[in-house]
Amino acid sequence: MKEEEKSIRVGVEEEFHIVDVGTRRLAARADLLLEALPEASFAQELQRSTVESNSRPWTRLEELARDLCELRGRLIRQADEVGLGISAAGSSPLVEMAEVKVSPEPRYEQMLNDYQQLTREQLICGTHVHAEVPDPDVAVAVAHRLTPWLPPLLALSASSPYWDGEDTGYASFRSLVWQRWPTAGPIAKYESAAEYEEMIKELIRSGVITDPGMLYFDIRPSQHVPTVELRICDSCPRVQEIVLIAGVFRALVARELEAVRQGVERDVHLEAVRAATWQAARSGLEGELIDPVGGLPRPAPVVVRRMLEGLRPQLEEAGDWELVSELAEEVLATGSSAQRQRRAFARRGRLADVVDLLLHETRACEWDRPAGDPPAYRSAS
Repeated sequence: MKEEEKSIRVGVEEEFHIVDVGTRRLAARADLLLEALPEASFAQELQRSTVESNSRPWTRLEELARDLCELRGRLIRQADEVGLGISAAGSSPLVEMAEVKVSPEPRYEQMLNDYQQLTREQLICGTHVHAEVPDPDVAVAVAHRLTPWLPPLLALSASSPYWDGEDTGYASFRSLVWQRWPTAGPIAKYESAAEYEEMIKELIRSGVITDPGMLYFDIRPSQHVPTVELRICDSCPRVQEIVLIAGVFRALVARELEAVRQGVERDVHLEAVRAATWQAARSGLEGELIDPVGGLPRPAPVVVRRMLEGLRPQLEEAGDWELVSELAEEVLATGSSAQRQRRAFARRGRLADVVDLLLHETRACEWDRPAGDPPAYRSAS
């Protein structure tokens, strides 16, 4: 692997639900938290019941983990002061739709006017991972080439089995809600960054979207920082799952960067990717996934382990193999967040217990305070 690949930095954007700790329902109080938090690290989202944090870019996964824990701790401490809870999950089990409100910003108010119910029901949170790819043409190529590997990453993050008080039967119902946007899904192949930008201009001219930030592909070249951005994943209650996904994603990017340099072609059939994504959303880690290599269904643990073995050279070169493989085995042993939520519900049949589990897992963190202060990554959403 080239020296520049060793130093690929990764940064993470996390979206969090704000919860009333008394009712365990979503609370539209982001403004109350954001007024006391630094703008460089925390941002408003579409819904007033959501807050976004933005990590700094890091080379070492341990430093990324510490940064994420520090951001979570700061947000949770502020929420504690005003009687609110913070939950990192793709969806929140308990919602009172009459209390849901769009953030008071012209862009979001225009989205409500344009997309109506789709905007009102955007009660979901995701984890976005950025990996540095400075060359725009290469970033466009890598984003498309990575699409077959996105379903296993979605399965690792699956944390949205409940929607509006009901078990949906899916591990990641958030991903189905997200797919309703007109620009959601896997990214097509573009021959250059110029061709990709022309596509964006065409969509804006059509009036269906108003700005480049509304390109909601599962993975995309960032419009604001020199990265490829993974967007398919649910928000993860445990930081361990985020670090695992970030390490795997960086290794995938490193492998494709080398393949692009060597002129290795990739044939990607987007129909197959969409089918595999649906399967990952349906069963998460508890059923079968479509193996990106052979296109056949296999037990999810088999697909995850085969993916890691295929990435072992890149993971070892980055110094990530031991940590990533250990985290993967931990996740496979404990099950997806969706499975843990269902186990919590099964004990007493109370969705409040599910919310309490998410609040507890979001608060828990095993890494220390980070050092250094590079700039934060943030993208439009």
